[in-house]
Amino acid sequence: MQKTPNYYKNRVALNVLAGSVQNAVDCYQAAEKHIVLGVLTKNYADDQSAIEDMLKYQSQIDNAVSVGLGAGDPKQSEMVSRVSKVIQPQHVNQVFTGVGTSRALLGQTDTVVNGLVSPTGKVGLVNIATGPLSSNEQAAEVPIATAIALLKDMGGTSIKFFPMKGLAHKAEFKEVAQACAANNFSLEPTGGIDLDNFEEILEIALDAGVKHVIPHIYSSIIDKETGLTRPEDVEALLEMVKRVVG
Repeated sequence: MQKTPNYYKNRVALNVLAGSVQNAVDCYQAAEKHIVLGVLTKNYADDQSAIEDMLKYQSQIDNAVSVGLGAGDPKQSEMVSRVSKVIQPQHVNQVFTGVGTSRALLGQTDTVVNGLVSPTGKVGLVNIATGPLSSNEQAAEVPIATAIALLKDMGGTSIKFFPMKGLAHKAEFKEVAQACAANNFSLEPTGGIDLDNFEEILEIALDAGVKHVIPHIYSSIIDKETGLTRPEDVEALLEMVKRVVG
């Protein structure tokens, strides 16, 4: 069972939410397998129901599962770690302080584990106080290179930069991308990404030299009536990936 995402040309894998197993299959095919499908622990009452459901997803999409928190909810951190231990997915979303627990419980280094850091409004500084307790305290603003080193210490694979609000933090995002490239770390831009700004956001990351980019495109491509991610939008995103990567 493959435990790393299937990156397009070893550079980019999409990350979208799966509204059902069939929706996951449809999006997986639309992305030509260059994708991980988000399933949120927040949507389940307990570990067992989450595990049982995620195993169904796993079997249908070659383990391209992304165990998610749900809008970066720090209260889901421990559940994500416990569920991921059993599922052994390709991708795990974590708040900054949950990365070490997830990596230890996974017991392997293949699965991508991101660590959530937030924009501060100051280029070069990110907020790492994104955990269950720390998110309620004063922001802990540290240099992006330090945040990357701390994540590496804990077994993290990538920076999840959230909430980006699209291009609202463009200068900060550029600095984060450059730091990820310089420190051989992956990058996951998240928050407010849509079909209009996706290409520019991806270009910024790739132009900086980031090896692996996993952009999260969530609510903007979900059909509000069905609650399902639109496969045709995933197909459009893949076409942009191909254009930017070359």
